[in-house]
Amino acid sequence: MILARVVGTVVATRKDPRLEGKKLLIIKPVTPDGKDEAGYVVAVDTVSAGNRELVIAVSGSSARMAEGCKDHPVDTAIIGIVDTVSLDEPLPKSGKKG
Repeated sequence: MILARVVGTVVATRKDPRLEGKKLLIIKPVTPDGKDEAGYVVAVDTVSAGNRELVIAVSGSSARMAEGCKDHPVDTAIIGIVDTVSLDEPLPKSGKKG
């Protein structure tokens, strides 16, 4: 599973017919404390996520098992909207020791 933030939308007037009616969103993976990670991913929205919302996404065969995605050409699907994230212990600090 991927923790990510919705950062945009994709509009494609020509696409595989099995994607007709599917909302495509651009998501940016984030760390549990909300810091951006590298890259962006286009995902099919199955939960009506909104802009800047924190979401849970799945990829690969798990995405094709999401509601409304069976037998569709989907590699990443948004399957949940996150209310809160809590960690049992703090994340390790990154940085170079010198």
